[in-house]
Amino acid sequence: MDASSKHRLLIVNPRGFCAGVERAIEVVDRLLETSGSPLFVRREIVHNKAVVENFRSRGVIFVDELDEVPDGETVVFSAHGIAPVVRQEAANRNLQAIDATCPLVTKVHQEVVRHVKENRHTLLIGHAGHDEVLGTMGEAPGRITLITSVDDVAGLDFPADTKLALSTQTTLSVDETREIVEALHKRFSDLVEPRKSDICYATQNRQDAVKVLVSEGIGHLLVVGSQSSSNSRRLCEVAENLGVSATLIDGPEDIVMEDLTPHATIGLTAGASAPEHLVQAVVEHLAEEGWQSEELVALQEDVRFSLPSELLGNKPD
Repeated sequence: MDASSKHRLLIVNPRGFCAGVERAIEVVDRLLETSGSPLFVRREIVHNKAVVENFRSRGVIFVDELDEVPDGETVVFSAHGIAPVVRQEAANRNLQAIDATCPLVTKVHQEVVRHVKENRHTLLIGHAGHDEVLGTMGEAPGRITLITSVDDVAGLDFPADTKLALSTQTTLSVDETREIVEALHKRFSDLVEPRKSDICYATQNRQDAVKVLVSEGIGHLLVVGSQSSSNSRRLCEVAENLGVSATLIDGPEDIVMEDLTPHATIGLTAGASAPEHLVQAVVEHLAEEGWQSEELVALQEDVRFSLPSELLGNKPD
């Protein structure tokens, strides 16, 4: 592309790390600083390849299950939440467990526990196999049913006197869940919903920001995020549902310039687990190709979460 071209790159805010991701990453950073390596983390601390590889290079050992952690070691639970049986296993083996679960995921777990106490069966909207869904379903084995699509709603079969409640994976698209929720209400008029949506503020804000980008006339959207990141994939879907093509990229190396050059204006955002340095690497790469960048502030965010109690006041000098 000629450097004098008028191609515009709109970089939207909010983007990138949410408060839950920042908290989880700070947990691991602080433990590395105070205790050193090796440090064990169950599953990916957040769903981003660059973040995981950075921690791995600093001595973090990511494991799928706790039987890979030697007795007596420290283990961090990822931001996505865990089933109670995992927490109990850590206690049984005298592991020093630090829970980096996002507080908004913890809220959903607490809802499910309350539903069990009130003799309600939970319908959980989410994606099968996602770490967050596995942890949430572990709160109520046999008392929770996963709903992945509208088609699943038609197949539900409960006794007439079954009391039902609704919960949602935090990283879904509001638009994606709306149709499922409407279908559930048509079948179950007494369905109990959470007082406040389970979909987290950051997921909602980043989706709304994409809608603002689309309203600005972008022809294509780049989303910085990993394939394993549910909320990043949802950002692509939001744009595509509005008629704008989108590409999920880990960094500038994934950009296919032929996808961008037909468009006078493109948009750039990042999923809630994608670090800002990757966004800036994309901006620099596109600048070299002649794209002129502009920041677009869709709304402001100021949410912060405190660290787990075990780490409060444990910051090195």
